[in-house]
Amino acid sequence: MAGIIIVAHTPVASAMYGFAEHIFGKSPDRVRAIDIPPHEDTKTSFERVLQAANEVDGGNGVLVLTDVMGATPANVATKLEMSGAVSGLHPRVIVLTGLNLPMLMRCISHREDDLETLALKALQGGQNGILRLGNKVTTEKTQEQT
Repeated sequence: MAGIIIVAHTPVASAMYGFAEHIFGKSPDRVRAIDIPPHEDTKTSFERVLQAANEVDGGNGVLVLTDVMGATPANVATKLEMSGAVSGLHPRVIVLTGLNLPMLMRCISHREDDLETLALKALQGGQNGILRLGNKVTTEKTQEQT
């Protein structure tokens, strides 16, 4: 079973974890949430994410879900991915950004899959979970007449 870490701006990670507890009726095994508060030193953030990775490490890899590309949570997670061998983290680490609730549900539901397959299913779940409700979206272009 792959480990899952949610790394996001405070309080997004904890809120996502709370959502998972609500949907699945319990705290999911090998899942941790790390909220990154404003102005926290990135070294401290990295150490907290590394500790969480070691806690969820079951030998099958760790999937890290972050909220916004280019922000501190994603940067810290990417550092974890790049320094896996140096930090003593044995499994592979994959980082995905753009976290949403369908992505998280998919991750928790399919954790028995290998890490690459899990990452792909997470991406698909996240993308497929974004829909417009109501009026149908058309692809026809309207041209302005001058």
